[in-house]
Amino acid sequence: MNTMTIVIFLGSLLGAMALGIPIAFSLLLCGAALMWHMGMFDPQILAQNVINGADSFPLLAVPFFMLAGEVMNAGGLSRRIVNFALTLVGHIKGGLGYVAIVAAVMMAALSGSAVADAAALTALLLPMMVAAGHDKGRSAGLLASASIIAPIIPPSIGFVIFGVAANVSISKLFMAGIAPGIMLAGALWATWWWVARKEQVAVPPRKSGPEVWIAFKDATFALVMPVIVVVGLKFGVFTPTEAAVVAAVYAILISTLVYRELKFSDLYGLFLAASKTTAVIMFLVAAAMVSAWLITVAQLPAEVIKLLQPLLDSPRLLMFAIMLLVIVVGTAMDMTPTILILTPVLMPLVKAAGIDPVYFGVLFIINNAIGLITPPVGTVLNTVAGVGKVSMDMVTRGVMPFMLAQFAVMFLMVLFPQLVMVPARWFY
Repeated sequence: MNTMTIVIFLGSLLGAMALGIPIAFSLLLCGAALMWHMGMFDPQILAQNVINGADSFPLLAVPFFMLAGEVMNAGGLSRRIVNFALTLVGHIKGGLGYVAIVAAVMMAALSGSAVADAAALTALLLPMMVAAGHDKGRSAGLLASASIIAPIIPPSIGFVIFGVAANVSISKLFMAGIAPGIMLAGALWATWWWVARKEQVAVPPRKSGPEVWIAFKDATFALVMPVIVVVGLKFGVFTPTEAAVVAAVYAILISTLVYRELKFSDLYGLFLAASKTTAVIMFLVAAAMVSAWLITVAQLPAEVIKLLQPLLDSPRLLMFAIMLLVIVVGTAMDMTPTILILTPVLMPLVKAAGIDPVYFGVLFIINNAIGLITPPVGTVLNTVAGVGKVSMDMVTRGVMPFMLAQFAVMFLMVLFPQLVMVPARWFY
């Protein structure tokens, strides 16, 4: 009975996806197939679970962080951050690569969306990097791998979705993501230094103190936003959902009233773009909740725990196994569906092995974020290739060294959980 349940769950889900049915509808189909197999098919229960799936206060953070990202790119906040990073590190050999990494970390603390950051960074920096003489594929690869820091440093849409699906504190996840995000940036810094050291590139002159100060003043309002979000969360001034609203309203006010690069008439288009992306994510979450509920009813987690019983005594070994599984899934599936499908199956396993749910959540999201740049389905790779007008092959080749460096950092965190948990406790 239970093996059959697993076969029907995976068979219907993968079969529907192989036919090209969108993932949200594949999840609903898979839920219907499971209900029919268990002799409890009822369209009303199906509909009720879909509604319950989307009916969640923390999920309100998603549309607001999406909106903040859209406004940030259209309202000149992204450009000012890149400009400030240029004055800081643009003059070092290979400086534009370091500018990309510094700007990606600053922008990650604004939007929480890897795709939004990838589009902005590629549009602003790729032409400059190519004009300076950097290899186009390698530059595009660096921009793609820097963009995936966005779902790890708070505010992060990935953490919101995982927190809701796994019932883990989103504030704690946000705080625990800060240090790992900076470590991933450090890995990119070292890798870029290594791959770009032999390139003959014209280095722009070092900016003077006054020029750095002017660029800093210009970017101050953009840089204040992440400080407001992190400080507000740390001291309990607002919840992650409220933080998203604060971020969106702040971005709109700064873009329209201070920088004045955004007219009020432009806002309709940005609201529309943010709501379209939100609709896709919310429908996915709602559809996944049907499967999550049925997975619990069919006692699939208990079956998985039985299968992996030998690994429960060794949490590190179990984490290695889970991380390898997520890497494989990440090559074929986007971040949100991976989180929604795997979380209800893996969380009981993680708890049974005594692994800290926050620590697991951080590594799970890091792995899913790197999945955004693993070929063939990497969403961020596609974004960079599209915006930068680079061939997919070129971006894929260029991203390889950076992707491997990020995986190395992730597996170091599996070996040494203190790398995540010690700074996290300091930030709580």
